[in-house]
Amino acid sequence: MSWFDPRRSEVVGMLALWLSNTSGGDSMAGRIHRYGAKLDWRGNQGSGTRRYDGYGRRFEAQVDGKPLLAGSADPAFRGDPALHNPEDLLLIALSRCHMLSYLALCAREGIVVTEYSDRPEGVMQIDARGGGRFTSVVLQPLVTIGDADQQARANELHATAHSVCYIASSCNFPVELRASVSAAAVDATIALAEPTP
Repeated sequence: MSWFDPRRSEVVGMLALWLSNTSGGDSMAGRIHRYGAKLDWRGNQGSGTRRYDGYGRRFEAQVDGKPLLAGSADPAFRGDPALHNPEDLLLIALSRCHMLSYLALCAREGIVVTEYSDRPEGVMQIDARGGGRFTSVVLQPLVTIGDADQQARANELHATAHSVCYIASSCNFPVELRASVSAAAVDATIALAEPTP
């Protein structure tokens, strides 16, 4: 088992411990979690990086015990458009972190979420050196809950989820939140009798 094996990590129980803490304090404060991965470039087409347009951008990333992730650069940087690029993965990480934090908070407060989707958008700006950075990301979660009476609280929990999201807290650019919560319509056509054959 390698040092970054998820079975050895405390990450699995991290959220459960945080949610089970009813004393008002944070039992997770000060704990350190370590992560690791393996990345291999798969783009050598025979002459390495001899020319900028002569090598592939494909890579394979692996975390012990998890599926292989194949990726490439953004097509603007000669990458394969069929594969995820680092910019895609950053957006997905931000969106997923918010979603997982939000769902946990709703479960803790007895708010039943029945649907959740997000369409995150990010802006990256290239600088004069040829480098660049993300300048902003907008998360746009659309959430459906089961009880209309809990809609206001469900909306409030987005701000809490945003403040505890590890990924958003690690970014040096603004991560804006434009969330929408609606209550599921009650289906008045539910049959009370058993269907006849």
